[in-house]
Amino acid sequence: MTTIGGVFITLEGGEGVGKTTQQTLLVERLRQSGYDCLCTREPGGTALGEALRDLLLHGDLKGGRCCVADPSVAAPVADPWSPLAELLLYAADRAEHVQKCIFPALAAGQVVVCDRFTDSTLAYQGYGRGLDLEKIRQLNHLATGGLQPHLTLWLDLPPEVGLARTGIADRLEQERLEFHRRVHQGFQALAAAEPQRIVRIDADGSTTEVADRIWSAVSRVLVSGQITMPPILRDLVKVSNSWQNQLPPESPRRWSA
Repeated sequence: MTTIGGVFITLEGGEGVGKTTQQTLLVERLRQSGYDCLCTREPGGTALGEALRDLLLHGDLKGGRCCVADPSVAAPVADPWSPLAELLLYAADRAEHVQKCIFPALAAGQVVVCDRFTDSTLAYQGYGRGLDLEKIRQLNHLATGGLQPHLTLWLDLPPEVGLARTGIADRLEQERLEFHRRVHQGFQALAAAEPQRIVRIDADGSTTEVADRIWSAVSRVLVSGQITMPPILRDLVKVSNSWQNQLPPESPRRWSA
C-alpha cells in the first residue's frame, strides 16, 4: 500500500470515560508538535450530523404517534426508535461525515482525531442492542467505503465508574446498567480481535496520567513509518490529482499518492 501523510485516530469507550477531554488534549499536543489536525466527532462533524446527534442523544419524540388500532390515540413509547432505526440513523451520520470531512482531511495529509467511529456502533448497537454484528459490519463498510482508523484508543473504565462521572444524562446514558455492561464487553471483544489497531488505555487516573498514556500510544504510531493509505482513499487522491492537472501552477498543491 502507498504511504500517506494523513493519519486517522479514533477514541472509543463507554459513557463517562473522558473521551472529549482527552481528545482536546491530544489535538492540542499534536498541534504543538507541528501536526495539522482535524478534531471531529460522531455523531456530528457536519450540519446533517449535528442535527442527527441532537435527535439521537437528546431527541424528544413524545408527540409522535404509533401504529395503534385507534390512530387518534398516541401510544406512550419508552424508547422513540427501534434498534434498527437507531442503527440506520448512525449510519447516515457516518456516511455524510466520512465523505464531507474525514476523506478530504486525510487526503490533505491531516491527522484526523475522531470521538467515536465504527467500533462504537458495533459495541452499542451490536453488543448493547443485540443487532447482528455481521450486518452492522456490512453497513459500516457501506457508510465508510471500507475506511478504518490507523489507531483506535479504547478508554477503558468499568461502566459503574463511568456512569457515576456523567452529569445530565442523555438518551444512551439513561440506559440500564446491564446495557452498559454489554457495551463494555463489546469493546473488550473488539480490542481482543484487533490488538494491532485497538490500544487499551486505562482511563482510571488523573487527566494528565491518562493523557500521557494516550500520547505514548499515539507517538509509537506516528514515528513507526507504517501509516498506509486505504485503497478507497488512494482512489480519491488519484481523482483529485487528475482534476488538479488541469489547473494552473499557482493553484493549491497536489496531494501525493
